[in-house]
Amino acid sequence: MTLPGWETFREANPWRRALALGVGLLVLLGLGFGAWGWYSVVQARGAQVLLEAGALAEKALLAKPADVAQWEAAIRTLEEATLRHPSNRLTPSALYHLGNLRYQVKSYEAARAAYALALTKGAPASLADLSRLGIGYTWEAEGKYAEALQAYQAALLGLGTTDFLYEDILLAMARAQELLGKPEQARETYRRILRENPSTQRADDIRWRLASLDKPARP
Repeated sequence: MTLPGWETFREANPWRRALALGVGLLVLLGLGFGAWGWYSVVQARGAQVLLEAGALAEKALLAKPADVAQWEAAIRTLEEATLRHPSNRLTPSALYHLGNLRYQVKSYEAARAAYALALTKGAPASLADLSRLGIGYTWEAEGKYAEALQAYQAALLGLGTTDFLYEDILLAMARAQELLGKPEQARETYRRILRENPSTQRADDIRWRLASLDKPARP
């Protein structure tokens, strides 16, 4: 069957043109709904795979006693799942779990890459905060305290006193400042926590840290 060319379509009467356009629109809508149905099926299948991989990761992380072989098996499962379903809505969560497991096996650079990829893939707010904090932890674990402090400061941007992880990030900042030999900055960060949240459950620990920083250095 030969489809009519543009000249034939242009010369047709208005009714025929309207009919042809209507048929064409129906075809496009049919293709659109078909594509959406296929996309939904793919998303659902991917979500199931990623959920199972995430559950395996959580089980490995909570295992008592810690089992490195179990961690490594979960890592392989998550790596495969995220590679097979890079655009699924649950991929950022799976990548965060992957970062945590890589951190546990001391693959800090690989963990950092997983956290960063979770951010690139559009991790929602709380998960994005956790991923940024995780990036700081990887730098700190490598003894790169300046990079860790920079990561913690970046993680704090845009957060307020009532936001998830706000206090955790400030504590991480203070710790990095101490490790960098910047006691004055660390003191100010600890005092900031007490000032902004006087009822914090960590008040005693923070006051202990402040007392330790106030002690004169031994000759």
